Amino acid sequence: MTVLGLRALGRATLARQWLLDPADVPVPGAVAHLGGIQAQEPQEPFVGLWSRLRAFDPAVLSELLVRRTVVRTHLMRRTVHLVTADDVLAWRARHTAMLRQRTLGPYRRALDGVDLDELAEAARAAMADGEPRTVRELGREVAGRWPGSGLEERAVGEMALALVPAVQQPPRGLWRTGGGARHVLLSAWLGREADPPAPDGSDPVGQALVRRYLAAFGPAAAADLRAWCGLAGLPGAVAALREELVTFRDERGRTLLDLPDAPRPDPDTPAPVRFLPAFDNAILGYDDRRRIIDDAHRGLSVAGERVVLVDGRVAATWRVEDGTVRVTPLGRLPRADRTAVGEQGRALAAFLSDGASERVRVDS
Repeated sequence: MTVLGLRALGRATLARQWLLDPADVPVPGAVAHLGGIQAQEPQEPFVGLWSRLRAFDPAVLSELLVRRTVVRTHLMRRTVHLVTADDVLAWRARHTAMLRQRTLGPYRRALDGVDLDELAEAARAAMADGEPRTVRELGREVAGRWPGSGLEERAVGEMALALVPAVQQPPRGLWRTGGGARHVLLSAWLGREADPPAPDGSDPVGQALVRRYLAAFGPAAAADLRAWCGLAGLPGAVAALREELVTFRDERGRTLLDLPDAPRPDPDTPAPVRFLPAFDNAILGYDDRRRIIDDAHRGLSVAGERVVLVDGRVAATWRVEDGTVRVTPLGRLPRADRTAVGEQGRALAAFLSDGASERVRVDS
């Protein structure tokens, strides 16, 4: 079985994430191809798409949110993702059990003794009026079902959103627009209920998730797939697809799965400098992230640091200070790389400021 080294895996990821060559595709198609975009920080998806598309206009993404073509919702790994309306309708039921379990983790004691089916029923009733609610507002209203219980509003609200499909209503997530997260029922926002599980016990949604993941992230191991979506119950879907997949091994001996015709560029393919937003799935979408980030820097990807890719690997962090994109290298950058980082940093500064600033500072 062919062994793929870290550099080969990294180039495959960059190609499929459109970080080698920007793509000329409409924004909805980009969001769909990427399997959704990590979006708990509302402005970060705009940078993620700017780094991947040739002529990205942030107003287009804002308009898609207003028109309900894409939505913000808790989905993969119980984190907020920006996904297409079609995908959330198809995928939401497949994620409910995971969302429930991951919400119970931090709130199990606070919800002790609460019938979760009753909680879900109360949440649907509360949200049936179509009025957007914050987590605490929803929790306060639903907790009234158990007067005198002393239930923690935050815990009740978070569990309600795990059990009942909902979306975050704009202006949350619009370009350069503030506003807290306020939630409405998915069915009210999109005009129909999420698709139910297959009645015959098959898992077409799981199989679709496997294919979509490999198209945007492969070659990858089953553990990487789990790390991306948070779902533990996909072995059956993987097994059902094995005949149509190709397999490799990585340097740790793990079996990697892939679509047969997906791009796997030469490991020496040049990789341009790219600026990634906080919590980008190009990093978080794997259990073994060494194809793109050193283990020594793995913590950056979960701490919300924005990173810079140099030759396909995380080599610096970046932030905006007083209109200047400030880059902090994680180690020594050769002069040519510093020049390339500066050029791309100026382009990012212009994007973030509508051309009002191209200031960039690369620290020593």
